[in-house]
Amino acid sequence: MSNKQKQIYIILSQTGTLLSNILKKTTGATYNHVSISLDPNLRTMYSFGRLNPKNPFIGGFVKESITGGTFAHFPKTEALVLSINVTPYQYFKIKYKLETMSCRARLYHYNYLGLFLAIFKIRYKKKNCFYCSEFVKDILIKYKVKREKEFNKITHPIYFLRLANARRIYAGRLKAYKYPAQLAAAN
Repeated sequence: MSNKQKQIYIILSQTGTLLSNILKKTTGATYNHVSISLDPNLRTMYSFGRLNPKNPFIGGFVKESITGGTFAHFPKTEALVLSINVTPYQYFKIKYKLETMSCRARLYHYNYLGLFLAIFKIRYKKKNCFYCSEFVKDILIKYKVKREKEFNKITHPIYFLRLANARRIYAGRLKAYKYPAQLAAAN
């Protein structure tokens, strides 16, 4: 394996669903969901969210796609994509973790109580339960991409914009996303 830096992608989004609009009004944040991807074309993104795009009350570990699932049901989803350099070792470890979680998705649950309490700045954590920003934060810290002190105790999706060395590579409608040609040429 090459020692050349690899990239992971953090995707902030706002679908316009009832829940995301409530969160937007409550937090004042432009984006209220966050996902992580290892693919520059975002063919597969990982997060905690709706297991069924039509039902916001059943959530868990999800594999997301620009063209499928919840994002397909909400074609006006706005997104901001960040790129973060990682070592090949970190990339491999994150990939392994995401693939393992995907194979064992039934063991993971959505942290509804944690999400509700986060609005009031109260942290609630239960094993194998996450909401989206808890999950992405956990991955970045666990594999030493970022240090815990770079995050607030309770992390909202919008906080990922504050991360050092995270490059903004796209902002706009998620369905219109194309990996920037200038970055593809550099890689």
